[in-house]
Amino acid sequence: MRDCFCTINLDQEEVYRTQVVEKSLSPFFSEEFYFEIPRTFQYLSFYVYDKNVLQRDLRIGKVAIKKEDLCNHSGKETWFSLQPVDSNSEVQGKVHLELKLNELITENGTVCQQLVVHIMACHGLPLINGQSCDPYATVSLVGPSRNDQKKTKVKKKTSNPQFNEIFYFEVTRSSSYTRKSQFQVEEEDIEKLEIRIDLWNNGNLVQDIFLGEIKVPVNVLRNDSSHQAWYLLQPRDNGNKSSKTDDLGSLRLNICYTEDYVLPSEYYGPLKTLLLKSPDVQPISASAAYILGEICRDKNDAVLPLVRLLLHHDKLVPFATAVAELDLKDTQDANTIFRGNSLATRCLDEMMKIVGGHYLKVTLKPILDEICESSKSCEIDPIKLKEGDNVENNKENLRYYVDKLFSTIVKSSMSCPTVMCDTFYSLRQMATQRFPNDPHVQYSAVSSFVFLRFFAVAVVSPHTFHLRPHHPDPQTVRTLTLISKTIQTLGSWGSLSKSKSSFKETFMCEFFKMFQEEGYIIAVKKFLDEISSTETKESSGTSEPVHLKEGEMYKRAQGRTRIGKKNFKKRWFCLTSRELTYHKQPGKDAIYTIPVKNILAVEKLEESSFNKKNMFQVIHMEKPLYVQANNCVEANEWIDVLCRVSRCNQNRLSFYHPSAYLNGNWLCCLETSENALGCKPCTAGVPADIQIDIDEDRETERIYSLFTLSLLKLQKMEEACGTIAVYQGPQKEPDDYSNFVIEDSVTTFKTIQQIKSIIEKLDEPHEKYRKKRSSSAKYGSKENPIVGKTS
Repeated sequence: MRDCFCTINLDQEEVYRTQVVEKSLSPFFSEEFYFEIPRTFQYLSFYVYDKNVLQRDLRIGKVAIKKEDLCNHSGKETWFSLQPVDSNSEVQGKVHLELKLNELITENGTVCQQLVVHIMACHGLPLINGQSCDPYATVSLVGPSRNDQKKTKVKKKTSNPQFNEIFYFEVTRSSSYTRKSQFQVEEEDIEKLEIRIDLWNNGNLVQDIFLGEIKVPVNVLRNDSSHQAWYLLQPRDNGNKSSKTDDLGSLRLNICYTEDYVLPSEYYGPLKTLLLKSPDVQPISASAAYILGEICRDKNDAVLPLVRLLLHHDKLVPFATAVAELDLKDTQDANTIFRGNSLATRCLDEMMKIVGGHYLKVTLKPILDEICESSKSCEIDPIKLKEGDNVENNKENLRYYVDKLFSTIVKSSMSCPTVMCDTFYSLRQMATQRFPNDPHVQYSAVSSFVFLRFFAVAVVSPHTFHLRPHHPDPQTVRTLTLISKTIQTLGSWGSLSKSKSSFKETFMCEFFKMFQEEGYIIAVKKFLDEISSTETKESSGTSEPVHLKEGEMYKRAQGRTRIGKKNFKKRWFCLTSRELTYHKQPGKDAIYTIPVKNILAVEKLEESSFNKKNMFQVIHMEKPLYVQANNCVEANEWIDVLCRVSRCNQNRLSFYHPSAYLNGNWLCCLETSENALGCKPCTAGVPADIQIDIDEDRETERIYSLFTLSLLKLQKMEEACGTIAVYQGPQKEPDDYSNFVIEDSVTTFKTIQQIKSIIEKLDEPHEKYRKKRSSSAKYGSKENPIVGKTS
């Protein structure tokens, strides 16, 4: 049996990893990762590892999907066969090359041809063991009976080496030269010769590591005397070795990949206006936002951008209320209220994730930290007890945690965000009207969201809500699962007063008897009353800083003392709406604090500054803070959130230095004064009034893309409206429109017409952009490198 985990990589750069599933040959991970891709890449790769405590983790196999093929797998659940991981096939990056043919007259007066190979630079070479590599290149002229090889100098600690070295090779012998034309190589020779560039990482004392190769036939010069282009590095020829891939197993993935071109703001006005009118449309099923949810293959695709856009314009509560009312019409049993996976419940789930992050942090984090760090055993299942475990002690441990967590939750109403409170108030009112004879339904309508879909989910997976830095260990996961089960049952209104609880397991039924007391019922009722009242909660928005992001990164020492070394140290960074701090460890006191109002700019830092990738700088009143993130995705997220939170600051810089100030001068412009004005314009950002993490143009572009992808369904819905409007007789058989909710065919038809008209108008600038993009990036340029032949 193996202890397995997976990593997600852009080419060879790891951006995420799953938890370790112990002692299994069929591990089930069930983990979701959502991230922006901040740079160009060739492959999205997934590696499966066998965890090894004492030695390096063993790579079992990989799945590598080409960028061009991602759209073929998007939205589908697929089993991929694991491929063997061969160091000779682990390739990323590109090479800039120039070839020329010269004609030379030798000392004895005869003429021969000389090939000039100018290897200029490489870009995007992989990290080796998390660090930039020490690359060099070998340049070979290969033919049927020759293999002339030359070598560049080693470039230290860089993924983008500038070689700028020229090599000369004799192509034709003077004796075999016949003057067909001034610069023409003999046809027989040119067809058989090729230039091969191999990239290597210099291993010093250990073996050099292969980084990729390109092969360029010399006959590219048949019509021109020179050829210059960027080439993508390719894997090496593995000869005739065949590997049995069946032995490695398979990996099941569900990938959703989207690529959007966001146009300037003025293009999105009509679509935005139509979507923001949705809450006021009667009936709600005839609104543009609801129609989007109806026609999308996966409702989640529609929910993400829709919730963000409506939330940004304070339109989410009325929209969510209206679609929830539609849900209630179809609910026959008060016990199943809001238990489905409808557009309404998904919208509210997403809203709670976006606005409730800080609420979870102030409520749950201190107790979750205690649970994860104390490692007390709480197992109460007799079958799963370990040798020497005392079930009564475990039961007491579990009760202590449940009581502490429950007590904190029911006293936290003042921290509940206003948007959540307003939504819960509406849900409560509607549920009471729908089931007037059930006194409990007003509470179960709220508890089904706040306990079942919010607190219980965050407790069982704290890392996904950024409440813990890493995956908890298996024992802690089990403890959190038992706590989560108890908390959600405690919060489910009515289960406390029933003679039987909702647990299937006997041991949980026995444990839950401890909580079947009047005090718990009163506490839940009071809490639900408070968070679903009409009074707005000022404290959630003003008095407490909002937690935005935290994580482990490396920062360069500021060197405040003369003897202080300016090396890189691992620190725990935390950003709130008020300040950026770093700590030695999570939960410890801050070592250094930068008030957000003092941030003057946040920009990327050139790799050449410290020969490190994924670096950025926070420029503030004192010296710039230089930080290295663990990967490109993380670096991009930090830059984005820091830029947004400091966007309104006074005295923001217009120019900055893209490199560091070292040894008495700026590396970028060589200015000697540390206070010299920056040499590069600061990155232009979004307008200052846009809320953190919500870019409305981008969300509207995503909605445009979804409408475009679902045009056929939109057409069917339009036809269904026409059919309903014309045919007034009884509906005998299910037809094409039986899957759509069409309450008012005339209003729905009008909305669809508006959507189609707006989409058609938006198609034009998108088409212009696509044409411009495809024509501007010449094949062989840095943006569109040549994909050379593989061996």
